[in-house]
Amino acid sequence: MHFSRHRPIGLPALVLLIAAVGCSSADDSGSAAVPSPDAKVAKLCENLDEVLPAKVDGESREDPEPASTLTAGWGSAAIILRCGVVQPPKMIDPKVATGSDPDAMGGGVNGVDWLMEKQDDGSYRFTTANRSAYVEVTVPRGRDSSGVLVDLAPAVKKAIPGGIAD
Repeated sequence: MHFSRHRPIGLPALVLLIAAVGCSSADDSGSAAVPSPDAKVAKLCENLDEVLPAKVDGESREDPEPASTLTAGWGSAAIILRCGVVQPPKMIDPKVATGSDPDAMGGGVNGVDWLMEKQDDGSYRFTTANRSAYVEVTVPRGRDSSGVLVDLAPAVKKAIPGGIAD
């Protein structure tokens, strides 16, 4: 029987591996899970993709991987938009409605209602309310979200009609 001997990784190889992982753009690349909405919502999301701005809060559009008309991104610590997501549980949480949830609240920006949820990593997730499809926007920690929502509001109003998402 032959057993392979594993040689320990030498210090130079380990340093190179750590440097390669540390320099990879995985953290900032803007990857995003693609939602799986029904055909009606997917069409609304495709319409939204066609009218999204080239810049959001001064950042150029850099779509996340995998490429999809249901996702979009801007900047390198990416602002990520996903259209056709499911309703977030906090949207129907009575604590949010009464203002007693410290990590979630509702509000509106330029005619678009949003649920704001603070995430564990310090980022914020905004999900449209009172629209025929749920649109989610994640804003990285440390970035002012008001410019992001102001820039996205006209496209959302144009492509996603008011109503209640299924």
